[in-house]
Amino acid sequence: MTANFPLDAVPGNPLLELMARARNQQLALADLFQSAENLSAAGHRPAAAEIYKLWIAFNDKNPLLHLAYFNYAVTLSSLGDTAGAMHALRAAIRIEPQFGQAYINLGRTLEDCGLIGPAVEQWQAYADATADVTPDRITHRLLSLQHIGRVLEGADRLEEAEAALWQAMELAPTRPEAAQHWISLRMRQCKWPVLQPSLYVTPKQFMEAMSAMSIACYADDPLFQMAKAYRYARTTVGRPADLAAFSPKPVRRKTGTGKRLRVGYLSSDLRQHAVGFALSEVLELHDKASVEIYAYYCGDPAPLDPTQARIQRAVDHWRDIAKLNDLDAARMIADDEIDVLIDVNGYTKHARTAIFAYRPAPAIVNFCGYPGTMASPYHQYMIADERIVPPENELYYTEKVLRIPCNQPVDRARLVNPRPTRAEAGLPDDAFVFASFNGMQKITAPCFARWMTILEATPGSVLWLLAGDDVANERLRSRAAESGIAPDRIIFAGKAQNPDHLARIGLADLFLDTFPYGAHSTAADAITQGLPVLTAAGKSFAARFCASIVAAAGIPELICDGPDDYVRTAIALAQDPARLSGIRRSLEEQRETCALRDIPALARRLEAIFWQIQGEAERGETPIPDLRNLDIYHEIGTQLAAAEIEFEDDASYRARYRAELAALDAYAPLQPDARLWPANAAT
Repeated sequence: MTANFPLDAVPGNPLLELMARARNQQLALADLFQSAENLSAAGHRPAAAEIYKLWIAFNDKNPLLHLAYFNYAVTLSSLGDTAGAMHALRAAIRIEPQFGQAYINLGRTLEDCGLIGPAVEQWQAYADATADVTPDRITHRLLSLQHIGRVLEGADRLEEAEAALWQAMELAPTRPEAAQHWISLRMRQCKWPVLQPSLYVTPKQFMEAMSAMSIACYADDPLFQMAKAYRYARTTVGRPADLAAFSPKPVRRKTGTGKRLRVGYLSSDLRQHAVGFALSEVLELHDKASVEIYAYYCGDPAPLDPTQARIQRAVDHWRDIAKLNDLDAARMIADDEIDVLIDVNGYTKHARTAIFAYRPAPAIVNFCGYPGTMASPYHQYMIADERIVPPENELYYTEKVLRIPCNQPVDRARLVNPRPTRAEAGLPDDAFVFASFNGMQKITAPCFARWMTILEATPGSVLWLLAGDDVANERLRSRAAESGIAPDRIIFAGKAQNPDHLARIGLADLFLDTFPYGAHSTAADAITQGLPVLTAAGKSFAARFCASIVAAAGIPELICDGPDDYVRTAIALAQDPARLSGIRRSLEEQRETCALRDIPALARRLEAIFWQIQGEAERGETPIPDLRNLDIYHEIGTQLAAAEIEFEDDASYRARYRAELAALDAYAPLQPDARLWPANAAT
């Protein structure tokens, strides 16, 4: 088959541009696969074959060349070019002698041609080549690759870590550990699309491997996030094997006795961390005549950490449980006779969720550390606020929701250094500066595209982002160039000490939130420094948190109805300096009176909640989490999240789930639940 397309003809022709990229080694393998698939789906299989042939000819040093040959063979086979397909499969085997799928397909092709003997020879050759592959060796190879990925990730050698994890993922696609970290790495590097084609890992397996935190960055799907959390609690945390060795303490009567309520905060983040910053003043302001505060620290040693030292001074009792096993930690908490135990980690790094599985206190609360439901049998309560979890959204949470004015505590005593000049921060003096200091894993392709639309409509503006590694920074600049935006309009803020970072935030003109995982403490920091924050509220906890902060700061007009309104509002504010100045003045005037910074009131409200929980425990009214049908919601979420619907209203979202529930119920009747499938749903 011969290409008859002059590559320099017809400027703007997508096919010819694609072929030019392949010839110039500018077409990534994932893009090659996607482009060829799109051409084939559109009925242009010969063009797809040409793209493969050209790519192979000019990319012969690519380490995954055998995969290109394999897909080329599939395309040729679909065109009826059996001989060409056989040549391509044999080339794949020569490059990668243990490429099993190539042997399988070559054998099937030979069989279809009536060549039974040669077909068997191909399969036998692969069986012989892999004779030494044993379950032990597969397991050890898998663990080795995962350790390589983990260590390289920790050393910020992200590309190499990703390559190792990809091998582990394809080796054992039904095991989620490698794929979970691989997906997270790609999010951190702004590699879009996050998921790329694989011969060995199905789209469903990719979705099943995502953690609840990654799903929150990927899709605004609170039902799927809840099901993910449930799956993690059940399969990864699990039920302690030595549960019988622990005896929970009964509820102690405290109401009306004059005794203090014993409240425990358990976290690995009671240190120089966003959670440590958030809780410092709250812990200092707790009414010690009403509550006795215990802090259980399960993180890494932090001997010179001023935030941790401050927390230690604020609480009544400090317990370092990092070196205790889960059972002994649970026994310590029970021996301390804690009445209300607060999980300030959730499913985050260094969490000790298994401690809570012993039920070391009569009541367990999810608060401050995790943006969503824990969906476990032992987290009975969650503290949130009315904007993050309005009453109609309680079905997305298995805990009983109790509310405070704003879910983001702030520390009014945090040190802020003098504000630098724009020049000192690397910013132009005369530009309108849009900023977003969220982690790169929260930046999605649609989110970045909105930012480019905003920059295009506001000539002379710049976008100020928190820097990732050099490769990720350049990737975003290249994306900007592809959108017609000069790369130098993307400016990166390097790492800085927290007092210096807080000082520079206010140099920007408008903070642009990400979606679906929005800013949390980052938004509170921006507003504290007088920087208005523009956000759009979704459905999930992570997609509504920033709106809560913006409302609590007294500027709810910066909460947009959706992506289109977000873009319009950002452009309008950049073009209306007087309006934006008015918003900044409003922030300043309300700074010390708004709900966001009324930490004494927050401390009092928390104490009232703790006593409410205690009262319910004493009356035998502690809620039982509703975990019914969550495996079913996980199954549905795995399918629906793959549709990549970024933003939709609640009614449409719930209708999609109800339709899938009805289809499953028609096959095998479902147990009723308290969410979208009540007892009369099928009637």
